[in-house]
Amino acid sequence: MLVVMAAMPLSAQSIGEQLKQNTSFGGYVIGRVNGTTRQDADVKADMGVRLARAYVDTKIGDFAMKLQLHLSGSPLNKKENAIRLVDAWVEWQHWKEFRVKFGQFKRCFTFENPMHPWLLGEGTYAQLTDRLAGYNDRTGEHASNGRDFGLQLQGDLFTSKRDGHRWLHYQAGVYTGQGINHADKNTMKDFIGGLWIMPIKDLQIGAFGWWGDYVRDDGTTIDRRRYSFGINYTGDWTVRAEYAVDQAAGKADAWYAIAGTPSWHRAKLFVHYDVYREGRSWDNAHSIYGVSAQYHFHPNLMLQLNYGFHVNKMAEDERYHAVDLQCYWRF
Repeated sequence: MLVVMAAMPLSAQSIGEQLKQNTSFGGYVIGRVNGTTRQDADVKADMGVRLARAYVDTKIGDFAMKLQLHLSGSPLNKKENAIRLVDAWVEWQHWKEFRVKFGQFKRCFTFENPMHPWLLGEGTYAQLTDRLAGYNDRTGEHASNGRDFGLQLQGDLFTSKRDGHRWLHYQAGVYTGQGINHADKNTMKDFIGGLWIMPIKDLQIGAFGWWGDYVRDDGTTIDRRRYSFGINYTGDWTVRAEYAVDQAAGKADAWYAIAGTPSWHRAKLFVHYDVYREGRSWDNAHSIYGVSAQYHFHPNLMLQLNYGFHVNKMAEDERYHAVDLQCYWRF
């Protein structure tokens, strides 16, 4: 990330000077080589740019703003493989206890959805996030990378006297329900919220809820009644586990668990277990048993090797292997 100038006291600066002093530009690229033994796969081996993004962050007084563009790569919906806007928001941040965000940004559902791809540890988002948080959403929503246009309130309450961390976090938002860069198609809105406690620093235990719908291009309205529960620990060890269920549209559920060792000579190892069940049935289950290893050549350059053994009851070839090598770099 390139910082234009160091921050200075804002009270004595014009808006122009504030923008110069509090604006940063950056981006990241993920290149990938991957292969699979799945017999019915369209492509069994491939290489290319998985993702490329560029962004600008700025702050004026109590207002933080972000603009981020998707430049290229291989989104889940191939029709969306073009430059497009993913983030465009402004947030009032005067108090840590109460902040207001407006624009296009990540939905406040699950611990994993807001996470940067750099931090996931498993090479890609879990099926829970992919299918139930608006990536390759089970409703048929266009690729929205977990985002929508909306208004969100959030804050952190009750400071620990021992180490200064906050004990309680809340977030609640209202969204159009149609995903990014699409106008609303009905009067209904999506309501999403989350609440978690932090009994110790770096540990979060929380629950999330989502009530809304999605209108397809043919006019069909698909309900979303979703709930999620999970834990997230991000100390020397990495531990994250979540369960989510969609009670509407034929029902589905998913869960995953991932654990990462402390870093050793710039290297870190992860193991993960990932399940998605359409109809909440084992007859329609896709289970993944995975191992990932990453190495940081530099704080802004990382290589990650991922292996997964798939048991996919919804595929013609139920059991297969998948491997990919990803190179992450950011600027």
